[in-house]
Amino acid sequence: MKVLRTIIWVLAAIAFLIFAIYNWQPVELRLWQNLVLETKVPVLALLAFAAGFLPMWAVHRSVIWSTSRRIRSLENSLKNTAMAHRADVTTAASASPAADSPVDKPGKTGGEGNDAFDISDTGSDAGSSAGDGGSAGE
Repeated sequence: MKVLRTIIWVLAAIAFLIFAIYNWQPVELRLWQNLVLETKVPVLALLAFAAGFLPMWAVHRSVIWSTSRRIRSLENSLKNTAMAHRADVTTAASASPAADSPVDKPGKTGGEGNDAFDISDTGSDAGSSAGDGGSAGE
């Protein structure tokens, strides 16, 4: 998109240069009754272009600036809301595992042995796991 914009600006500059070469004639511009401005036609055309372009460019830049401020503000509020929600979830999650501790499991008493099919029972392979090279068949 920037390449296309650059091409358009270069073409406009070349067109203005050709216009300026063929219309380099002095003109008198009467501002007030006794104040006369003598200038060339291309300078007058450039001033007319600037008088129309610069205010619209300033409005465009201000709209972009205010939109980016609004987007930044909304992103920050969304981030703060997510962080607050994450903090609520972690505090709620830290309170629930206390009820699920192995001591509170129903059916287990002090005199019972370990269940052979219980996955919490690590047995003799307590030191090895799948992540550090150990396997269940060892």
